[in-house]
Amino acid sequence: MAQLHKKFTDEQVRDLMKRYSNGEIKREHAQTVLNIGKSRFFSLLNLYRKDPAAFSIAYKRTKDTRTIAEPIEHNILKELVVAKKFIDNKEMPIWSYNYSFIKNELEKRYRQQVSVPTIIAKAKKYGFYIGKPKKKAHTREVITNNTGELIQHDSSYHLWSPYASCKWWLITSIDDFSRFLLFALLVLRDISLAHIRALQTVFLKYGLPLSFYVDCDSIFKFIRDRDELHYKHLLQTDETMPQWKQVCFDCQVKVINALSPQAKGKVERPYGWMQDHVVRICARENVTSIAQANQILQREVYEYNYKRIHSTTGEIPYLRYQRALKDKKNVFRQFIVPPPYQSIKDIFCFRLNRTVDAYRTVSVKNTKLKFNNAPIHEEVNLRIYPYATGGLSEVRFWYKNKLLDIQKVKTELLGLVHF
Repeated sequence: MAQLHKKFTDEQVRDLMKRYSNGEIKREHAQTVLNIGKSRFFSLLNLYRKDPAAFSIAYKRTKDTRTIAEPIEHNILKELVVAKKFIDNKEMPIWSYNYSFIKNELEKRYRQQVSVPTIIAKAKKYGFYIGKPKKKAHTREVITNNTGELIQHDSSYHLWSPYASCKWWLITSIDDFSRFLLFALLVLRDISLAHIRALQTVFLKYGLPLSFYVDCDSIFKFIRDRDELHYKHLLQTDETMPQWKQVCFDCQVKVINALSPQAKGKVERPYGWMQDHVVRICARENVTSIAQANQILQREVYEYNYKRIHSTTGEIPYLRYQRALKDKKNVFRQFIVPPPYQSIKDIFCFRLNRTVDAYRTVSVKNTKLKFNNAPIHEEVNLRIYPYATGGLSEVRFWYKNKLLDIQKVKTELLGLVHF
């Protein structure tokens, strides 16, 4: 139906009705001019004939469209108060209101439909509004053309639930091209082992990427003045290549270290989204354990990967990832255990070089290990694979590309619990 009040004045329509009534023009002509149907025309004609002088096409609202039902407004304020508690808690990584999140909460919890602009209007009215800061330009942000060309990897330390007794680390790996999250897990400690297990998950599930993009943390890069004492104390070795990087080296995956946080903008944005959603949900559901938080995290990862349109690419990450595979814009390589090694336990592990003494033993953190076929006074390579459960590690003894022996030792005796 044409909105006549926006296209014509009362005088213009009144004149057409008058000329039709006097037989000066045909009905079809008047309808064509007004761009209305037959029923609409006669409705206006009847209105005109009742009182030609008072005839008007001005649109009159039957109700105020800017008002919302009192229960809806009550719940909007209720959700804004909850969000303010999160913002006021300086330990939580929430610094602003998420009005889209509140909209979803209203639909999920109360089955109430309301627009984001309406929620923002109420937030401004009642003092629950924080303007968005100006976005800073990202320096040296990497641009890729293929999936698997570069994986951005990082960790983030926050209080993910106000009901948790401590903060946890979120470890994440994201494909730079598709923005598809390949790995996301909350862990208790930001240690090399956790990041090596992240590599294992990504490499075995998706393949070997061309390169990894990480910061300059000691887990990823050795800096002599900063890390030398740390490595000697924990590993009792002069090895200066971090264990995580050695895994990448064995798999022929290049490691690139970002020189500034701004350079890692593409992984920081998903972190921001994850932090905002996971923290709010954990707080709403009174989460106390990291196991509960990880369940929520995986739900949000699924939402991000398979349902949410990325603000930069304009595509759902999974669909962009699949399209890259279809279009042969994929540089992931199939993972194969590189020879002479025999198992993934030889790759996703800690590496130590030790010299065999006269008693055919080697020392690791004051623990003596005696093994079969030990070559006296020769240097051997220990590949230590900590099991995820049980507190044991598998120690694999290598000498001149040959596996001499395999033993299982308590992980705590090897000094790798916190490394």
